[in-house]
Amino acid sequence: MKHRSIYIKFVLALGSCFLGLFANAQQLETLINEAVENNPEIQKFELQYKRASEKVNEVNTIPNTELGVGYFVSEPETRTGAQRFKVSAKQMLPWFGTITSRENYVSSLADAKYEDIVIAKRKLMASVSQSYYNLYANKAKQEVLTENIKLLETYETLALTSVEVGKASAVDVLRLQMRQNEMQQLKDVLQQQFLAEQTNFNNLLNRGNDIVVNMVDSLMIPSEDFDIITENLALHPELLKYDKLYQSVEQSELLNQKESSPMIGFGLDYINVAERPNMDFSDNGKDIVMPMVSVSIPIFNNKYKSQTKQNKLEQQEITAQKQERLNALETLLDKAINERISARISYATQTKNLKQAKDAEDILIKNYETGTIDFNDVLDIQELQLKFQMNQIESVKTYYVQSTIINYLIQ
Repeated sequence: MKHRSIYIKFVLALGSCFLGLFANAQQLETLINEAVENNPEIQKFELQYKRASEKVNEVNTIPNTELGVGYFVSEPETRTGAQRFKVSAKQMLPWFGTITSRENYVSSLADAKYEDIVIAKRKLMASVSQSYYNLYANKAKQEVLTENIKLLETYETLALTSVEVGKASAVDVLRLQMRQNEMQQLKDVLQQQFLAEQTNFNNLLNRGNDIVVNMVDSLMIPSEDFDIITENLALHPELLKYDKLYQSVEQSELLNQKESSPMIGFGLDYINVAERPNMDFSDNGKDIVMPMVSVSIPIFNNKYKSQTKQNKLEQQEITAQKQERLNALETLLDKAINERISARISYATQTKNLKQAKDAEDILIKNYETGTIDFNDVLDIQELQLKFQMNQIESVKTYYVQSTIINYLIQ
């Protein structure tokens, strides 16, 4: 449930960008849900986490019990009889709390490994969303090219009519046809790029490459941006992982201190003694039982002192790594915010330019009705119009892609 809440929160934040397109937001949530459930990289990290958690049972053990059996080839003679064989058992026990320290250390490593799952899911959600918007932009550009090709065909018809009445030359017709060929080429290239991106998208969902991806018909930049709480960046799982690693080193040092303590051993020796023949006394042939207690003292403890120094250095390294990553994430967030603002500005400019280009197109059509039309102007206006339409689509895509990055960082 905790995993599911992560991507639901992420998608809801994305859905806020859609305004009235709630159904499409739900569709993206469904696709992200499918990706999280099926992605092999997520499964890999989950298995690694389970394996790390299972190690708790591995360390919850004491040293092996030592058993020994000895046979006296030359039986030593004692007052009570000859010793025939010896059986011994010995068990060493770690210092009080050592096993608990081991469990805490392994659990802290598992906690750090869990953050890998959270990070991988966030990255996957962002990748699926970005690929989705790339597919949308590609499809939208193909539709724009189709519309412009049809428009050029209309102009070609006008040009042919003008040629018949001597108001245009065959060169104008050829130029219009060459422009159509160029636009058809662009469309064909976009179709191939769409198939490549669709394969990438399906691989993110771990499904067949030829599955058709359905997407929204149109996207608009919302009138207002969602709130950005930059303080949430400090809670990003990429940073929390460093905190978990730091805690694991603390647990490692506690374990190191425990392992530098003595170990206590308990044992028992049993010696079988044969009866002395032709003798009668109370202890004749009495076996020997000898309980034992031993202590293992790490007198030469340079190993543990060195481990303590290593742990301190590792903590300093983790602190530096966390600060380095925080700086990088802050830079990424600031860049995404600024690029999203730039996308909004660009979208507004392209919208204005596109309206003016359409006004110019209307003027050209009216000129044709009066009997005069310059097909060079037609091509120039059409080229500008296509440029503005493409830039407008690119601005929309950039806005949503940057919103995805912002959500990845602060949600």
